[in-house]
Amino acid sequence: MARVFVYGTLKRGQPNYYRMLDVANGKAKFLASACTAQKHPLVIAGKHNIPFLLNVPGQGHRIKGEIYKVDEKMLKFLDEFESVPTLYQRTEVKLEVEEWVGEEEKEKMASGSITEAFIYSTTSYEADWLSLRRYDSYDSKGDHGLEYHTKEARD
Repeated sequence: MARVFVYGTLKRGQPNYYRMLDVANGKAKFLASACTAQKHPLVIAGKHNIPFLLNVPGQGHRIKGEIYKVDEKMLKFLDEFESVPTLYQRTEVKLEVEEWVGEEEKEKMASGSITEAFIYSTTSYEADWLSLRRYDSYDSKGDHGLEYHTKEARD
């Protein structure tokens, strides 16, 4: 089992969350809300208004998201869904736990604890993306006014 930090459309209440629940993709269990220990630029970019976490540590904001425990099948699905390695790259990131809800006592972590998980970020982006508005949290229905286009609705 691996831990994955999601910050965009895979979070609860977002357009692709159902993919985390689909057992055909593998198993995923919500563990905690957290934020990145380091700042990163989180932008909404491209013609489909996709949230991208740019792999430029030290710039932007500490990003809020969710930690999941996933099995190998789900990890493989997420790699494919995130178009690894062309669109995103899967790397490890340090996270600060905000609220742990995972039930297994041996894993339980206090608020403020530091842990690690995989994150999907990108080093493949347009130069002007660094000048886009940066967010600390993504919501597809947020005040940014940029409609997210699901994979199924794209050209």
